[in-house]
Amino acid sequence: MDDLPNIDRDCIRPVEIDKLYQPQDHQPRILLLYGSLRKRSFSRLATEEAARLLQYFGAETRTFDPSGLPLPDDSDDSHPKVQELRGLATWSEGMVWCSPERHGAMTGIMKAQIDWIPLSMGAVRPTQGKTLAVMQVCGGSQSFNAVNQMRVLGRWMRMLTIPNQSSVPKAWMEFDDDDRMKPSSFYDRIVDVMEELVKFTLLTRGSKDYFVDRYSERKESEAAFRARIDQRAM
Repeated sequence: MDDLPNIDRDCIRPVEIDKLYQPQDHQPRILLLYGSLRKRSFSRLATEEAARLLQYFGAETRTFDPSGLPLPDDSDDSHPKVQELRGLATWSEGMVWCSPERHGAMTGIMKAQIDWIPLSMGAVRPTQGKTLAVMQVCGGSQSFNAVNQMRVLGRWMRMLTIPNQSSVPKAWMEFDDDDRMKPSSFYDRIVDVMEELVKFTLLTRGSKDYFVDRYSERKESEAAFRARIDQRAM
């Protein structure tokens, strides 16, 4: 400590190895979001395949239907669809975000869902420390613009975005007449991503609060913290 003169000794703590994994007594809870309202939405179909795989790997899944969700700032947060989404975000221990790529980016539908999930709701941070897997479907050749954008957003939402990801090119060719994904390397990648997501969620969910227990926030009083982040105080 003599080499760290700027440290508040009452707020810094050594890493406690025994707190890094805490077994849980329930299935991992995964929320899935998709970014298209088309009748035959390939992002929804890919999400449905992901949900089946997650259930096989032992997770409990819930999928949010974005139909009827208002644009951010076009309604207040008492809207039933906003309340539903925020409740699911709080319930979840991990998420899957799957968007089509439109004009080289994720869709507005996808972004609106993410924008309605705040960094904090009172004392609760509904996304912090939770796991995230990102996927996209493409109408043409394979691209990674949407997944790259969602990675940035996941980091902003203080989520643990897993290393693997999925991008399905020419998605309209990858699903059969029963809306099931055909066998392919693209399907295999979704299997990989869901397997990895469940592993990361099992590894981190019980210790989520410990992982995000930060020196600077222990040092800062609750009143000072609220004053700093409350935009109404500006």
